[in-house]
Amino acid sequence: MTETINIAVFPVAGFGTRFLPVTKASPKEMLPVVDKPLIQYAVEEAYAAGIRTMVFVTGRNKWSITEHYDVAYELENELEQRGKDEFLKIVREIKPGDMQVVYIRQELALGLGHAVLCARPIVRDRPFAVLLADDLLYNDGKPVMQQMVEVYNKHQQGVLGVQEVPQEHTKRYGIITEGARINEQVCTVEAIVEKPDPADAPSREAVIGRYILPGQIMGILADTKPGAGGEIQLTDAIEALVKEKTLLAYRYEGTRYDCGDKLGYLQANVEMGLRHPELGEGFAEYLAQR
Repeated sequence: MTETINIAVFPVAGFGTRFLPVTKASPKEMLPVVDKPLIQYAVEEAYAAGIRTMVFVTGRNKWSITEHYDVAYELENELEQRGKDEFLKIVREIKPGDMQVVYIRQELALGLGHAVLCARPIVRDRPFAVLLADDLLYNDGKPVMQQMVEVYNKHQQGVLGVQEVPQEHTKRYGIITEGARINEQVCTVEAIVEKPDPADAPSREAVIGRYILPGQIMGILADTKPGAGGEIQLTDAIEALVKEKTLLAYRYEGTRYDCGDKLGYLQANVEMGLRHPELGEGFAEYLAQR
């Protein structure tokens, strides 16, 4: 039976310690890139892929994410009364009418795998997507999650978004061992290891913050013991899953900005600022004068 991807999970309970002090009271996922918060870029990517149920796995001090996706009656009324239709349209488009938002609390910070497991009551046994808002992925044509959903629809197998990284950076990522190659962009995953030393890395193909996973992984996560850093690692559950079920690695088309890193976040603001329909030209002129 053909199954479609209609649920996306967004783990947003982390503390964002690398961005202190700004993240002391404000979620990292709400940091703006030009004029939109990081989480909105990820949600819009999922929505463009046809996904309509967005599950936010939240923690303490994440109330502003909830507010961002709630209806702001007073603001909308004020904009409407003042005839500011352009801004009213922007506010209303944050959450389209056919999009459902669900919030689940991750009470303890036990790792990415645990955060995904928290969504089990919603996901149940259905395939689902996971998007990490830290990774802002840009493609001026087809959004990356839409690309991955198309790969999933064709093969009916889970899909991991991957990119080639420098050898010395393998210790930052989950790194796959490539199996059978299907085409230039798609291969099966033979194994995956979390943050290997460059000398021990099985490849340079790193899993970035985009996944399409079968519901079966929830049972595996429930039995996964704490791994690196004393946390329940999603990579460990995927490693167990590939022993039971075929998973695909997809080398996506697009540019990744690592917004979990201050330099990557600044780069994202510059690049997205240059692409902004209203600001791009003036911003480019300013940069040229620097």
